[in-house]
Amino acid sequence: MKNKRILITGGLGQVGSYLTERYYENNEITILDNASSSYRDTVPENVNLVIGDIQGPEAVRLVNQADIVIHTAAQIDVNKSFNQPSFDCDTNIQGTLNLLAASKDLNLDKFIYFSSAAVYGDPIKIPVHESHPTEPLSPYGVSKLAGEKYALMYQRAFDLPVVAIRPFNIYSPRQNPLNPYSGVISKFIEHVKSNQSPTIFGDGKQTRDFISVHDIVNLVNLILKSNKVIGKVFNAGTGTQTNINTLSDLVMELIGNELEINYQEARPGDIYHSVADISAAKKLGFKPDLNLKRGLTELI
Repeated sequence: MKNKRILITGGLGQVGSYLTERYYENNEITILDNASSSYRDTVPENVNLVIGDIQGPEAVRLVNQADIVIHTAAQIDVNKSFNQPSFDCDTNIQGTLNLLAASKDLNLDKFIYFSSAAVYGDPIKIPVHESHPTEPLSPYGVSKLAGEKYALMYQRAFDLPVVAIRPFNIYSPRQNPLNPYSGVISKFIEHVKSNQSPTIFGDGKQTRDFISVHDIVNLVNLILKSNKVIGKVFNAGTGTQTNINTLSDLVMELIGNELEINYQEARPGDIYHSVADISAAKKLGFKPDLNLKRGLTELI
């Protein structure tokens, strides 16, 4: 893909920064980000960086200058969503709606909305297919689902070329260890390297589908190239589940530091088992390239 004007919201974040690196050489990239979790040092010189909010008029102006919108910006802290549900709603729903309203009369190539596996809630059947019931357990999950519903409604009502992605647990060297949910891998590594016991909330038998950000970028690339994805939702995972006890053991093994686990009470809104059915993504040619051990070795 070449010579496209691509707006990446949240382009200073974990996913957005890698997407910028993937596309900036052959395209005109604009990042819109409020710099709340910033990787500003990763931004190439020829990328247009705008510090601003997806709820503001700046977002409307930038959408009008784009061929493709990749919307990754979000409030992603589940704990914060419980403590500040209105803030979560404003960012994840109102911010998304602002971008969609600005896009509806344009001739965009694609509008890619980053949703979340949190929309499913506790799975009643695994692996979790895109058709699985959506019963979120947190305000964060509700807000991401609402944004997704708005995006898909805009596709049906206004023929906006929307595609939604539901990532499972993304990890990368740029993951924020301060985020209590998505940063579990980074937090384990940080603790074990510092000779501190890893903390596990619950019994550690809960499972997650950990996917490298490099594989997420590959899936986005396949979606951008396909003409058969409009109005569809795609799980972004590996199809492999790993329990948290196994994850902590693997981190300690790779670092070479065996420590006692600090078990604490499970947190509200924490899903017990999670693994993606990625059959829909596979039909696009998607195949996760980085297994967890290789990915952890890169991080460590």
